[in-house]
Amino acid sequence: MYMDSYYEKVERLAIIPVVVLDDAADAKPLADALVAGGMPSAEVTFRTAAAADSIRAMRAAHPDMAVGAGTVLSVEQVDEAVEAGAEFIVSPGFDEEVVRHCMERELPVFPACVTPTEVIAARKLGIHVTKFFPAAQYGGLSTINALAAPFVGHRFMPTGGVSPANVAEFLASPHVIACGGTWMVKANLIKEGRFDEVERLCREAMGIVATAR
Repeated sequence: MYMDSYYEKVERLAIIPVVVLDDAADAKPLADALVAGGMPSAEVTFRTAAAADSIRAMRAAHPDMAVGAGTVLSVEQVDEAVEAGAEFIVSPGFDEEVVRHCMERELPVFPACVTPTEVIAARKLGIHVTKFFPAAQYGGLSTINALAAPFVGHRFMPTGGVSPANVAEFLASPHVIACGGTWMVKANLIKEGRFDEVERLCREAMGIVATAR
């Protein structure tokens, strides 16, 4: 299944930066910094009007970079993201219509699931990796471990509250495929054009990955 190979890719990436861009002009220099820092991926959130153009700019600058769309709440946003070049979709919750639409398009999709009922719903559709968001508020790794017990083989991508202080612990768990992170792409760094700092934080984070796996 097309999802299986993408799951392998996500596991290799280990950390996927969760990006909010107000200005698509920042997309290329940000992508340059992420790639240079050894973190060649981005979940560009559809929280701003610049999302689609930002995805388009990142893919143009780095065709091999794994660029996807996050905070996707509708089928229409899925189609807009794909037209811009998104290769995966992430949703902050479980929306069956969105998931089915992605699967019909053979598009990797990662809906957020934080309850047993949501995990069951995802698995019924053939989804075996789900986002876990917001991770800190829903109990972090202890909740992931509890959910993984009855759902053998299911894996999670925690996002929200992941930081350099706990990312190694998350990634060391066999139930965690990768983590979503924001600390290396904070709004102030992007606004101030401090892409050298973004690169440094990415390198630092990937050094942590090397010790965790």
